[in-house]
Parts: sequence; structure tokens; C-alpha cells
Amino acid sequence: MKKESDAILLRIFIGESDRYEGKPLHKYLIEMFRREGLSGATVLRGIEGFGKTSKMQTMSILRLSTDLPIIVEVVDLAERIEKIKPKLDEIIKQGLITQEKVKIILYEGTKNDK
Repeated sequence: MKKESDAILLRIFIGESDRYEGKPLHKYLIEMFRREGLSGATVLRGIEGFGKTSKMQTMSILRLSTDLPIIVEVVDLAERIEKIKPKLDEIIKQGLITQEKVKIILYEGTKNDK
């Protein structure tokens, strides 16, 4: 079955070394999103990038970084995303958050599908 709906995609750009309450920040965020009942989230680890400080972070063997770029993506309905944004203000001290409208196209199988 195919379902379509309008939603919001948040992209949270942080560093691999960022932490919150003793945990890697990306792990804390994923666990929080799950507790909040959001539909889904993904952590992506960049191989190269730079942020506001313009300091280059890379996976190059010649210049291996310990603070690679991390992107946490979370998608859900607008009202659920709005509910978590105040919490993000408290948790994320440096980084970048972007928001965009997206159309969710979900193909669901039956319980018998493997």
C-alpha cells in the first residue's frame, strides 16, 4: 500500500566529538527522538567538511580528523517537529539546523512480506 503525506525534515549538523550528558550528541538525539515517538531518524557520518570556523575535517589517511561532520536527519509531521524544537534549543550549543517541507511517500508491505 502507498501512503503520502506532507512532513518536515530537520537536518542537524554537528561534530562527531560533540557530547551531551556524557553521551555522543548524535546518540543522545536519536534516543530522544525515539522516546518522543517520532517516525524516524538517521545519523550520517561525513567523510569531509567544514563549518563556521572553517576548520577542515577529513577522513584522509594523511590528515585523519577526530571530529568528522555528523548529520542527524529526522522526519515527521509538522506538529511533532515543532514539539521537539524547544528541546533542541536546550541541547545543541553549536551546530546548524535546517528545516524543509517534504512529501513522505511510504510503501507499506503486508505482514506476510519478507
